[in-house]
Amino acid sequence: MMNTLNTEKSAEKPFRKTGNPVELTSESPLHPRRKSHRIMVGSVPVGGGAPISVQSMTNTLTANVPATLQQIAELTAAGCDIVRVAVPSQDDADALPEICRKSPVPIIADIHFQSKYVFQAIDAGCAAVRVNPGNIRKFNEVGPSICKAATDAGISLRIGVNAGSLDKELYAKYGGSTPEALVASALKEAHMFEDVGFHDFKISVKHHDVITMVETYRLLASKGDWPLHLGVTEAGPAWQGTIKSCLAFGALLAEGIGDTIRVSLSAPPVEEVKVGCKLLEYMGLRPRKFDIISCPSCGRAQVDVIQLASAVTEGLKDVTAPIRVAVMGCIVNGPGEAREADLGVASGNGKGQIFIKGKVIETVPEDQIVDTLLTKAQEIAAQMEADGLVPANATGPVVVPIQHPNR
Repeated sequence: MMNTLNTEKSAEKPFRKTGNPVELTSESPLHPRRKSHRIMVGSVPVGGGAPISVQSMTNTLTANVPATLQQIAELTAAGCDIVRVAVPSQDDADALPEICRKSPVPIIADIHFQSKYVFQAIDAGCAAVRVNPGNIRKFNEVGPSICKAATDAGISLRIGVNAGSLDKELYAKYGGSTPEALVASALKEAHMFEDVGFHDFKISVKHHDVITMVETYRLLASKGDWPLHLGVTEAGPAWQGTIKSCLAFGALLAEGIGDTIRVSLSAPPVEEVKVGCKLLEYMGLRPRKFDIISCPSCGRAQVDVIQLASAVTEGLKDVTAPIRVAVMGCIVNGPGEAREADLGVASGNGKGQIFIKGKVIETVPEDQIVDTLLTKAQEIAAQMEADGLVPANATGPVVVPIQHPNR
């Protein structure tokens, strides 16, 4: 039976017993959030207007418990809300109890092929399990047992569809991994769960192509009120994957679609989290944290803007206070932009005017701009820390290394 969209019923659904029953909600400044029902991933609410959570996945061997916990700690420090770990072997499954017990954030076990690991993950205390009915052996037989075990443990599940696991019949029927094929597969899997009375699951319908991914999520969002996990699968290296993810997520989030996200990059997992957190900040879906704005390189610039912005970004990479620093290279936009920031510099004629909250506090030679900005930024950040103005899980800026051809 289809889980049809019903605003009143969605609002009445209680929190899962695994979570903190605090009515957390988050609205987009661009578009009302899509109405979805709420599930819990450990203490993190997903759907029902809850703040959009950021996920990532460890790339360590899960069986290496110290290495996995270390990476989970790094992801948490970067702002990650939920961490997924791969469970392809018995050794990985055996490591789950300790990982779940010591992790500072909810753990999702990523299970493919062997259903026995699903039950072990539930017994181990995982906050949720990602299952792929398309490649779980004899899922029609074990699915009801999985749902009962999840219900008894008070945890949620995620079902995921992508081109790689799309049912062959659906692939042939729709002529490929089209939005219609992916959604048909997702509906089939959702109904497997709902037919046995299980509703505490979210759905992902990932694709590597931005347009296909956006169209697929739009179509699925129109079919029911399931919480949706957004992702562009196999997005590519850091720069390419960041662009793809920002385009796809930006389009959907601007329409109110999406309840939790994972930026998938061929890069260290922490970079996924940095991009995801900043994306939500810039979309107005998370409180603003530390941000650097800088003008593009152009013929008006009277200083080396690229080098200046890179040096300031690198020097402030560990600052987590919610300050905005402007690094401007000419007198056309510089003074105005610098005045809008908490701290900024408008550069020209071999010197820089340093602004704090719109007021010039000093003028320094070009070779002192970086040191002056770093000092003032640290002072402002320290005062914010002292005043209790630094958000929990605050993160530093997204640092994009500048590649110099002569180095």
